[in-house]
Order: sequence, then C-alpha cells, then structure tokens
Amino acid sequence: MSIAAVSEETFDSEVLGSDRLVLVDYWADWCAPCRAMGPVLEELDRAFEGRLRICKVNIDENPRLALANRIVSIPTLCLYQDGKVVKRMVGLQEPEEMKEIIRPYLAK
Repeated sequence: MSIAAVSEETFDSEVLGSDRLVLVDYWADWCAPCRAMGPVLEELDRAFEGRLRICKVNIDENPRLALANRIVSIPTLCLYQDGKVVKRMVGLQEPEEMKEIIRPYLAK
C-alpha cells in the first residue's frame, strides 16, 4: 500500500467515497510535527495494510479542504468511516496509541 496525497479535486472520491476506513493527515511542509508524523503513518500503513487507507492533505495547497474540515491546528488526523469523521486527533501522535484508536473502527 501507499500513502496517497489527495486534493480538493480528489477528496470526495478518495476519502468520502471510500469503502474502507480512511485516515487523513492534514499537514504542511513547514510544520515540524507534521513531518515527524511521516514515519508514524508509514508504520500504520504497514500494520493495517489493505484494511486502512491513509491519505495526506497539504493545507497550503488545499485551503478550502482545511476550511471545510475546520482544521485550525496541524497536524490534525481525521478518521473517516462511511464518509463521516468518526475520530479527530490533533498534534503529533504515537503509533501504538493510534493503533489502539483505529482497531475498533476496523471491527465495525
């Protein structure tokens, strides 16, 4: 699997229309905690391969998405199920804590 970059043009189909659980990382290049999330997301991608889709939204390149999703701090990670946000996490996250948060939603 791979972590996909999504844009305002592809968000609806890639995230809201997905038949899988989707984790979206709202981030920016200049944000050090956002860059530090990279290895965490890669670990999650390996751990949940085929069961969780991970996408990244650069808020500088997609300001309307950031506004529409009320992103006021980054990194913000939103877990989408059936096109709706079921969990929102703000700030740098630990991989093991994120796995514990994600697992129950995969069971649904």
